[in-house]
Amino acid sequence: MKNSEVLFELYDIILDRKSNVKEGSYTNYLFDKGLDKILKKVGEEATETIIAAKNEDNKEVIYELSDLLYHISVLLAEKGITWQEVFEELQKRELKQGNLKQFHTRTQI
Repeated sequence: MKNSEVLFELYDIILDRKSNVKEGSYTNYLFDKGLDKILKKVGEEATETIIAAKNEDNKEVIYELSDLLYHISVLLAEKGITWQEVFEELQKRELKQGNLKQFHTRTQI
């Protein structure tokens, strides 16, 4: 499997768990507990990634980033969003010129 396909494969496994409950599955546990639990885990893993990045051991950063990407994948599946949609958004941003974000303003009549 190519490195670029790993997130897609992981996502497919997560979707399968959502449709086909497997006893003892941590993924099913997260889906059973619902969005609040999934969001809590995403937050925890993001925090652990930040802490790991402050340390000297890149292996710890890689480990925590892997956990974060897994939990983000569960969140995407829960919300019905695909990695492809995320990548397409990133590609749109790549096409932007300059560093400034565009702010939308309402026209006042």
